[in-house]
Amino acid sequence: MDPLLSTLLAQLKQFPSTQHYRVAYSGGCDSHVLLHALVAIRAQLPVTEISALHVNHGLAEDADHWAAHCEKVAADLGVAFDAVSVDAMGEANESPEAAARQARYHVFEQMMAEGDGLLLAHHEDDQAETLLLQLFRGAGVRGLAAMPRHTAFSRGWLGRPLLEISRQHLRDYANAAGLNWIEDPGNQSQDFDRNFLRHKIIPELLPRWPALSQTLARAARHQSAASHLLDELAAADLEVLAGSRPACLSIRDLSALSRERQDNVLRYWIRLHGVLPPPSAQLQRIHTEVLSAREDAQPQVGWADSVVRRYRDDLYLLPAEAGGGSMNCDPLSWDLKNDLVLADGRRLKLERRQGTGLKASLQSRTDVSVRFRQAGEVCRPAGRGQAHRLKTLWQEWGVPPWERNRIPLIYAGEEIAQVVGYCICEPWQADAGDAGLIVTELA
Repeated sequence: MDPLLSTLLAQLKQFPSTQHYRVAYSGGCDSHVLLHALVAIRAQLPVTEISALHVNHGLAEDADHWAAHCEKVAADLGVAFDAVSVDAMGEANESPEAAARQARYHVFEQMMAEGDGLLLAHHEDDQAETLLLQLFRGAGVRGLAAMPRHTAFSRGWLGRPLLEISRQHLRDYANAAGLNWIEDPGNQSQDFDRNFLRHKIIPELLPRWPALSQTLARAARHQSAASHLLDELAAADLEVLAGSRPACLSIRDLSALSRERQDNVLRYWIRLHGVLPPPSAQLQRIHTEVLSAREDAQPQVGWADSVVRRYRDDLYLLPAEAGGGSMNCDPLSWDLKNDLVLADGRRLKLERRQGTGLKASLQSRTDVSVRFRQAGEVCRPAGRGQAHRLKTLWQEWGVPPWERNRIPLIYAGEEIAQVVGYCICEPWQADAGDAGLIVTELA
C-alpha cells in the first residue's frame, strides 16, 4: 500500500467513528488527493458514505468552471457531491482571507448531519505556516498549537488526517495517480500573509533548515500538548471557583490564585460559554477594573459581543446588550388565558399549582397587567408582616442591577401580585389547599 494511504488509514482510525465522511473539496491538489485516497481505501473504512462538499466563493472568474470540474471528479470517483455558492466579499474592514474562511466554515456547519465527520486536507506545510502566522500575531500557547488534528464541530466533528504528510508528498501522489487539479492563481498572490510566508519567507529559510516544516509542525504538537494540560488545570480550578449563582465565578476565590492561573481559568471559563476570549489588553482591564473594584461597584469590560461584570463577589459573563433600561414603560394588559410574548421574545405562561401561587380569582379580573421596574415599587412578600421597597428586596435576593429592569412584575390593578421568579405578594397569595396560579417565564 502507498505510504500516504497507510498514513491516512492510520489517522482515520484515531478519529471518532462515523458513517459519513464529508470531504471539503476545493478542487486543488491537496483536497483532490484526500478525496482520491479516501476512495482508494474505502473498503477498509467503517463508513457507508463518502461525499465531496465544494464551496463556490465566487471571487474568481473561473469559479463556476471550478465547481463543474469538482462535480465531474466526484462523479468519476463515485461519490456524492454538493456545491454551495456564498458571498465571500466580507465587510469593508475585513480581510478577504478571513471573509472567505468564515463563509466557508458557515457552509460546513450548516451541511453537517448528526455524527458526520468533516475531513479537511491541511497538511504538514500548512501547519508550519499556521504556527508562524500565529507567532507573528503574538498568540499564546493555544494559538501556537495551530490546527487541531480533530475537534468537535457542528453536529459531528472535523478532522485533518494529512497533518503529518508534506505538500511535496501530496504532489508526488497526485502526479503518480494522474490527477487533474485546479491551480487557483490567488494562491500566488503575496498580498495574503500565508502566501507571503509560503513563497517568500519559507523558501529563504529552507536551505539552512531543510526540515523546517517538520520541525515547526512538531513544535505545534508540543504546544497542543501544553494547551491540553492548561485546560486540565483550568477545569480543576473552575471546580472550586463557583460563585453564588450558576455560571458565575467567585472573585474572592479567583483572587487567591496566581495571576497566571487567573488568566488561564478566565480564558477557559469564557471559552466554555462559546465566546472568544478577550485580547490581552481587555484581560488586563478585567483585572484592574473589575476584579479589583469595590463589591458595591458595577464595573464592566466588554469586547466583541460580550461583557464581563461583577456584582458583590460574583463575576458574570454576559451578552454585550445585557443590562439595558426598562423593557417597556407602558403596562401590558394580559387576560391570563394565553401566553404573553414580551418585546424581547420571552414568554410568560400561567400554570396551576396546588396550595401555592396566586389566587385563582385573579383570572376573573380585567385589570391584570405586566410591567417592569421604574422606581419606588413596593411589595409585601407572602408570609412577611410588612411591605418593602422592591429595591431592598432585589438587594436581599442578590439580584444584579442589570437584571432588575428585565424581571416581569404582575400587577392586579395598581398592586404588584407577583415578582416573576421571586415571590408572590400579599394579599394575592393563594390559601392553603386551594388551587393557585403561578406565572413562569420561558425563553
